[in-house]
Amino acid sequence: MKGKFQEKIEKKALELLNLVGLKDKANLKPTKLSGGEKQRVAIARSLANTPSIILADEPTGALDSKTSGKILKQLNKLHKEENVILIMVTHDLNVAKLADRTIEVLDWKNFRFI
Repeated sequence: MKGKFQEKIEKKALELLNLVGLKDKANLKPTKLSGGEKQRVAIARSLANTPSIILADEPTGALDSKTSGKILKQLNKLHKEENVILIMVTHDLNVAKLADRTIEVLDWKNFRFI
């Protein structure tokens, strides 16, 4: 029998999996998930404690363009509506264009603020 705390945790986990489009895979073992699905689980897990800052290194790197768009939309929504600070590293110029501010690292000695 589950307690209220366990039910609350499971409800939050399912909400986060739904946010990244994986609610239907909640009962699968990690070995049954693709690389992109594992990446989306990692994104959901990073949101579990309602962070005020998210550090994301290529958060959409292993995702197809449709899923990438959905994930970026959710991250942007968190930034705009929940005032979550989002610091993201990306090589994808289309992803970088979504940022309010970018810092381009040309090499270890030269930074360019845009």
